[in-house]
Amino acid sequence: MMKEQNRKSWIFSTLLSVLFLSLLWTAGCARSPLPDSESYQAAETSAETGASENAGVSSDPVEVQDAFDAFTDRVFCDLLEGDPLSIHFVLQNPENYGLTATEMKFPEISLDALLEDTRENTELRTELESFDSSLLTSDQLFTYKLLKDALETEDLCRGLEQYYQPLSPLIGTQAQLPTLLAEYTFYDKEDIEQYLELLSQIDVYFDQLANYEKERARAGLAPSDATIDRILQSCKDYLIRPENSFLTETFASRLDEVPGLSAEEKEEYKKQHLTILKEHFIPAYTNLSAALEELKGSCTGDGSLSSYEKGKEYYAYLVASETGTDSSVDELRQRIEKRMGADMAAMARLLNDNPSLEKRLASASISLSDPVEILNHLQEQIKEDFPELKDTSFEVKHVPQALEASLSPAFFLVPPLDYEGPNVIYINDEASREQNLYTMLAHEGYPGHLYQSVYFNRKNRCPLHRLLTCGGYSEGWGLYCELYSYSFDNGLPEDVQQILMYNEAATYALYALLDIRINYDGWDQTKTADFLETFYGITDPEVTEEIYLSITDNPVNYLMYYTGYLEITSMRETAEETLGTRYDPKKFHQFILDMDGAPFRIIKPYFQTWLLTYDMDSEE
Repeated sequence: MMKEQNRKSWIFSTLLSVLFLSLLWTAGCARSPLPDSESYQAAETSAETGASENAGVSSDPVEVQDAFDAFTDRVFCDLLEGDPLSIHFVLQNPENYGLTATEMKFPEISLDALLEDTRENTELRTELESFDSSLLTSDQLFTYKLLKDALETEDLCRGLEQYYQPLSPLIGTQAQLPTLLAEYTFYDKEDIEQYLELLSQIDVYFDQLANYEKERARAGLAPSDATIDRILQSCKDYLIRPENSFLTETFASRLDEVPGLSAEEKEEYKKQHLTILKEHFIPAYTNLSAALEELKGSCTGDGSLSSYEKGKEYYAYLVASETGTDSSVDELRQRIEKRMGADMAAMARLLNDNPSLEKRLASASISLSDPVEILNHLQEQIKEDFPELKDTSFEVKHVPQALEASLSPAFFLVPPLDYEGPNVIYINDEASREQNLYTMLAHEGYPGHLYQSVYFNRKNRCPLHRLLTCGGYSEGWGLYCELYSYSFDNGLPEDVQQILMYNEAATYALYALLDIRINYDGWDQTKTADFLETFYGITDPEVTEEIYLSITDNPVNYLMYYTGYLEITSMRETAEETLGTRYDPKKFHQFILDMDGAPFRIIKPYFQTWLLTYDMDSEE
């Protein structure tokens, strides 16, 4: 899904979020049948034709299909072109896709660039709609719908481009970019030299970020002082002696993995790297911090989106873009409240029916604690309810101590489309200490992001789908898997599993609800604190302030996770109710995975067809 930016600049934003928190190339897009085969296409294409009678487009199905494959190939390359960091993380061998990094630089960030992206999106949508979608294969029609939905959603942002905020304390560019740079894989000497050239541009890129923030401030869109202070703290984490930087450590280890590199060459590269850190990396963070300090006092509201002139309008766009739901913000609020109420009622029933349950909860725990042991255990546990994936490998890495305060408790690094090596999961030892590592690794590993990413890559579908993945789908799947893992054979009694699952789901729902209440409905910190005290007994002002700021810092972030989970769970419950004893969780999960990261607006009609053809699929 086209996240908070458009076109090429959006791709870089995607890397900085989707890579944390994923297809071997063939000529054109693979044409394996979707779950609905041709049935959905026949029912729906008449409404999709649009500008299909364009005189310049052939009416011969084979010619149209070949032209559409060439079109999607070109769009895939256009979106990556000029963004070498994205190319490197999306493709191990970009030359096989006709891509080369001609100039090592970061993508431009400015209002003019965002406006140009909007214009290009309009042109792309016109070109897309010139195809007669009734002549496309079912797989191509799916791609058509994905791209059309993405472009239509981006059109909601027209005139609101400057609301895009690349900096935030936890998931902003300044917080996540160094980890991406630390994971920039060196396949050969050329990769080393390209990395060094890119790293030497970071001060130029951060100057653009600073100027962009100044532009936003002049337009009345400056972040609050509290948010600035939290961003400054994340910058401070990187302002350490280059010799002690985790980038220095990881650079040396990556050099050791490059075949044929002499000791002398390694030493020379290390010297260059250290010089770049001193002359470009440290100044980048120093200058950005100074620019942000100057912006203090510029924010006239409380920093929530609702406090800006068109903040509610932009929030509605973010909800559509990030979550992929077909619900309006008001409808979504009602759905969240209903689900949260049902989960809390289920918890109350469990406690009433089991008087000893509350006491047992205090001592209940999952015995597994080693990340590798947990991931191996999860691979076995998912075999019954999820499609089989053979020969998946993983590598557990630990977040450098200097960055523990700035990064998430755990995250999965999505591998390139054409990569078959080990999948990397990061553990933040400090942040994860108070968390349930078992369910967290179900979210990041199996059957969560790692499993999902490998599944996508091995499906060998259209590469453009990778760039159109909806955040709500991806993170919704991760949260769904996290909560689903409570039902695994993990040593917890069934009633304990259930109440822990309901409790965690209700907690996510609370944050999602507050996301809407604060950033859309306009709740200030006082009203938020009153709500938390009245309904949840939370009275500590530091806790309520932290909740409030974490939501204003990252609008729609919590909502994206929970909405995706809500949509998937709602479809599963519909399938269970409709199919009864015929319901097979493995088939349902395969259907969701086969949707290739689509927004739920696209998925739901396919889901209805899947239900109607369920028995036919079973007979096959």
